[in-house]
Amino acid sequence: MKKHNFYAGPSILSQYTIKNTADAVINFADMGLSILEISHRSKQFQAVMDEATALVKELLEIPEGYSVLFLGGGASLQFCMVPFNLLQNKAAYLNTGVWATKAEKEAKLFGEVIEVASSKDKNFNYIPKNYTVPTDVDYFHYTTNNTIYGTEIRKDPEVGNVRLVADMSSDIFSRPVDVSKYDLIYAGAQKNLAPAGVTIVIVRDDALGHVTREIPTMLDYRTHVKKGSMFNTPPVLPIFSALQTLKYYKSLGGIRAIEKTDLAKAEKLYEAIDSSKMFVATVPGHEDRSIMNVCFVMKPEYAELEKDFIDFATAQGMMGIKGHRDVGGFRASLYNALPMESVDALIACMKEFQAKH
Repeated sequence: MKKHNFYAGPSILSQYTIKNTADAVINFADMGLSILEISHRSKQFQAVMDEATALVKELLEIPEGYSVLFLGGGASLQFCMVPFNLLQNKAAYLNTGVWATKAEKEAKLFGEVIEVASSKDKNFNYIPKNYTVPTDVDYFHYTTNNTIYGTEIRKDPEVGNVRLVADMSSDIFSRPVDVSKYDLIYAGAQKNLAPAGVTIVIVRDDALGHVTREIPTMLDYRTHVKKGSMFNTPPVLPIFSALQTLKYYKSLGGIRAIEKTDLAKAEKLYEAIDSSKMFVATVPGHEDRSIMNVCFVMKPEYAELEKDFIDFATAQGMMGIKGHRDVGGFRASLYNALPMESVDALIACMKEFQAKH
């Protein structure tokens, strides 16, 4: 039976990435050695780092004056690295879910934090609108996609001269981004890029060096910019896998082609949910719905069938569709590597279960 991978993260990777990574685990760059055992200082791995950096810049059309870093610690470490490096007096945060809340909490250790808006009042099932970002903050931080609640901001915000910082962990490479509007973008790799273990940071070079505090060496972005992400041993295997994914994305025609496919997958699944007699989307506003993480539940009159559907779907090869405990129900993550075939299979599964009940 074919398995359809809807896990929210770590999540599905392309077969191109998996095969090439598996080959490199056996024999990397015809060295007769595994990627798991070679020096990160070797010329062969330096070539991997250089090509991965160049492809991130090419695919996202990153202008001059930015550095691309490959760091450890996950996006969670960035929750403190960002304010450590950028927050002198106060910062503004938009609260749209668990990860935005965690980022905001860390920033409060370094200075005043203004929460410009929050959707907590409705369990984060919408994106706040019509909020104002103060002009006297050091930066404005927001989370582009909320994996737990299924909301997403797919348009770069306009914040004037305020520095803009974004956590794009779960939707980076799913849409074109005007990087010139941002001073810092970070993203854990385990959604749309690579196995867990590496985090991409895209930082405007001239945004650094303005805080007066002493910054520990490993937490100073300038350390990693200066050393080309090689100050300490980087996560070698995830970076190699990331390179394979980046090469795969380029072969598909780049980010605009990927976005077109992603939108089509999400539209098809949301249409099936909205037309269903049994299921309902947890995010009512269509403009706020994530195309990466589609969250839905049973309608009240069928609520007792939730576990039955999870068991039924799992038996048919739908893996990882159980919703997060904060929302319940179901979550189908439609990351870039997920084929339309899997969306069709899930819809067929939903229709079959509905017909039975």
